[in-house]
Amino acid sequence: MIRRIAQFSINRPATIIILIAALSIIGVMSVVQMRTDLLPEMDLPYAIVMTTYSGAGPEEIEEQVSKPIENVVATVSDIDTLMSQSSANSSIVIIGFNYGTNMDSAMADIRDKISMAESYLPEDADKPMVMKINPNIMPVIAVAIGSDQLSLAQLQSVAEDDIEPRLSRISGVASVTVLGGLEREVKVAVDPVKAQNYGLSLTQIGSFLAAENYNMSSGDISYGEREYFVRSLQEFESVDAVGEVALTAANGNKIQLKEIAEISEDYKEVEQLTRVNKKPAVSLLVQKATDGNTVEACTKVKEEMEKIRNELGGKINVEIVMDQSDNINKSLNSTTRTLAEGAVLAVLIIFLFMRNLRSTAIVGIAIPLSLLATFIVLFYNGSTLNLLTLGGLALGVGRMIDDSIVVFENIYRHRDLGLSAPEAALKGTAEVGGAVLASTLTLIAVFLPIGLAEGISGVLFKPLALTICVAIACSLMVSLAVVPFMSSRMLTDKAMVKKGTGKFFLSRQFHRLGEWLDNLGEKYKIGLRWALGHRRSVIFSVVVLIVLSLAMVPQIGAEFMPPSDSGEVEVTLEADKGAKLEDVDKLAETVEAELLKNPAVDIVYTTVGSSGEMAMMGAASNEASFRVQLIPKGERKGVEQVAEEIRESLKDIFGAKSTVSVSSGLSSSSSGGAIAVNIRGDDLDTLRSLSKQIEGIVAKVPGTRNVASSLGDGNPEVQLRINRQRAMDFGLTPAQVSSEIKAAIDGSVVSRFRLEGDEIDVTVTSTSKETSDMDTLKDLPILTAQGNSIPLSEVASFELSTGPVQIDRENQTRQGTISCDLLNRDLSSVTQDIQAGVNTIKLPAGYTIDYGGENEQMAEAFSSLILALLMAIMLVYVVMVVQYESFLDPFVILFSLPGAIIGVVLALLVTGTSFSVNAFIGLIMLVGIAVANAIVYVDYLKHLLAAGMERTAALLETGRLRLRPILMTALATILAMIPLAMGLGEGSETNAPLAIVVIGGLLAATFVTLFLVPVVYSILDDRRQKRFKKKSTLNHEDKSLVRQTV
Repeated sequence: MIRRIAQFSINRPATIIILIAALSIIGVMSVVQMRTDLLPEMDLPYAIVMTTYSGAGPEEIEEQVSKPIENVVATVSDIDTLMSQSSANSSIVIIGFNYGTNMDSAMADIRDKISMAESYLPEDADKPMVMKINPNIMPVIAVAIGSDQLSLAQLQSVAEDDIEPRLSRISGVASVTVLGGLEREVKVAVDPVKAQNYGLSLTQIGSFLAAENYNMSSGDISYGEREYFVRSLQEFESVDAVGEVALTAANGNKIQLKEIAEISEDYKEVEQLTRVNKKPAVSLLVQKATDGNTVEACTKVKEEMEKIRNELGGKINVEIVMDQSDNINKSLNSTTRTLAEGAVLAVLIIFLFMRNLRSTAIVGIAIPLSLLATFIVLFYNGSTLNLLTLGGLALGVGRMIDDSIVVFENIYRHRDLGLSAPEAALKGTAEVGGAVLASTLTLIAVFLPIGLAEGISGVLFKPLALTICVAIACSLMVSLAVVPFMSSRMLTDKAMVKKGTGKFFLSRQFHRLGEWLDNLGEKYKIGLRWALGHRRSVIFSVVVLIVLSLAMVPQIGAEFMPPSDSGEVEVTLEADKGAKLEDVDKLAETVEAELLKNPAVDIVYTTVGSSGEMAMMGAASNEASFRVQLIPKGERKGVEQVAEEIRESLKDIFGAKSTVSVSSGLSSSSSGGAIAVNIRGDDLDTLRSLSKQIEGIVAKVPGTRNVASSLGDGNPEVQLRINRQRAMDFGLTPAQVSSEIKAAIDGSVVSRFRLEGDEIDVTVTSTSKETSDMDTLKDLPILTAQGNSIPLSEVASFELSTGPVQIDRENQTRQGTISCDLLNRDLSSVTQDIQAGVNTIKLPAGYTIDYGGENEQMAEAFSSLILALLMAIMLVYVVMVVQYESFLDPFVILFSLPGAIIGVVLALLVTGTSFSVNAFIGLIMLVGIAVANAIVYVDYLKHLLAAGMERTAALLETGRLRLRPILMTALATILAMIPLAMGLGEGSETNAPLAIVVIGGLLAATFVTLFLVPVVYSILDDRRQKRFKKKSTLNHEDKSLVRQTV
């Protein structure tokens, strides 16, 4: 078949030219049309159920909302983990499924179960909202607007009325959320004394208001010759109309609302403040559509914001505080540059050996053609152009040229021996085609297990594996079709002449190096002859080196994913529980000033307090968060160093605790830290006590930062217990009393109406709210069923205490989590130190401890990838057995793998790189690359042996002739990966460990292939011949015995 492909390409040049042109055109069109993103589209097996129950504390939320939902959801099949977070006013239940679960079916099951649980939830609780966790739910761009001319209220109006609708209409944008600013409301402040005199409660007043504010269809009437639709328009049209609502007092008399309340248009109590570089701002968070292009969506948003700014005459200042497209563009540009640099270095190696531009071009064309063909396949497969697909191309660019090197080098050798160009092209391709096919199939085989790997590593690296497989498959076709075609046309007599020494010093040195490489075959032959004469010494030396390498493995750290420099730092400030917003804001201003002193800081986006939109992000009223955007990477220190400087500058802030963290690249830990220690049990006080012990242990371990516990100090609270019997005596229920308390303290939104084009809330509250304290709370008037008023203290008792901020549960058991980040130490060693300290704690009966965070993810990923590595080795062996119809020859080829371990260990130690999931992928990839050179060697050796050459002579001659292509392919692959291994560009840190492993392993494997593989082959061949001779001798003796018997 290989001979036919080569024959076709040589005999049909016009057809090949047309195919190359079509490939180029379609390839370019595919690249232009491909969507770009930072990471591949991921279908994460997680769902979330969110329920709001206003006015309820964490313990009530846990008991009345989270537990009922957990109980019904737990019966859904394929669940891996079930977690819940119960905090004031809200419940979040997170369901984690096994990877590979059909999430559409799972979501349908969850919704069915939730509908069954709704009857068990409190009547006042909102309907649970079920959604699938998707990276697209996070904003892709955040825009902050400020002004020196407009107030915050006016900015809020501009954001909601002008900007938000226009951004929402942009193609690719799913939703826009407005944060900060001031929100209008109609406040009905009821005088409690006057209301009491009329026998009216706040809840009754709210009911009157809600009943009066409506529009209703009243049917049709005939008038004249037409039918008219009758509508009753009772919606409030002004603030004054609210005050004119009629109320029925306890004695039956009618009064107007304005007689007992002050009605005014006001602003809601500020719950959140946002600023950019210390200036007040209103923010807009933009989410892209699921099938949208992140870069296009962000670009259009920025263009639209510039238009709006110009239309408003420059009254607003626009600041982009977060832009995923910027990170995507920088990362993709960096990876593209790395790919191009690798391709250039690979081609330079070819030129060094060939020293002829025409010969170099014949081989070098494999790279662009393979890349274009790969883009076509990726485009029609629906893949995006992201960090991992481009990283796969950068990793495979050196390997793309390997097949063409082997084919062309053999064609060139036959041409040098006197064959014509077409004859050399055909014979050279057919001769090594089997070896090229085998090496390509083995590399494809090693990536099949990666596609089958479970967990986040499989989800992330499946696109990378697909990209490399497609690229090398395309490079195989180029080597078998395009290289023979071009060689038959371009390998003229002139092309066979190598470039002269040249006039310049560098040119002369380059020529001398090339000549030295040409003569290296004879020198290698001498070394190989010595190795074949000292086989035990060679085997012993390699074994010793492998043992020493394995002994150094514990010195290599381990981590889940390599940290990347995203150019952003997150700072969280936590004041004392119960701190007022204005006090937290003063602390936030101090932090802002410190942050902006750092020369590496460009933009500080501040959020003080919380709101409904921020609830999922874990914000609290006593917290402030700062998104710190740094200047470009080349103009500052590394992000970890900057984070440490910020940490030092904030450590002395009085009255608050600051946490400084850096985005951990592709890591997807949900624990909030690199390492998480989880304690499980029933009693919150016991969990809190154990948590404090473990928190102290973790804080003392070197390399830990941002140690935090989910069971920190509780919120100060007034625990109010309503006496059911006393309430019944007055004709009241506990629910009625609680509603009255909530309305008096927080106010109650009873209706909405349109004012100047905006829908705003109508809120009923008490005028005594502003001066509320424990005494006024005790004296709060409660209206009885008889219309009399009693103080709240008549039916309730009061106690000052603290309550939990949040109650976490995992797999239906309460849990406390102590988490930490790392600095200047690897994940595995810190985890070991923490485990050693935690193991000294004696746990009460019924309490357990386990470890989560990135450590748990690393353990799961490594166990999955170990299986993938073993499968890769097995598949490589199976492919070679099928190719060669032999069990022994593939076994010899696999002896190139142990030597690769030496290079991997040394490369990681020398560069100070930890072993991560990315490095593991490199190790699996190395299995396919390392055996390629051994295949080239053994394949040609078998060819010489089949021609009748004596074994030792064949081993030596194979080494002499195959050294050149082996060195060319190895050096091309290694040099192509050097830019990637250096990790200098944006986002390049992700694939650097992978490249380092391949470079180190391939260097060592190449040396082993050149010496160990021939030695092992000779040893096994000796044993095979001994068995053959013994069998022949036995057969001869049997025949003699038969003759004697006859």
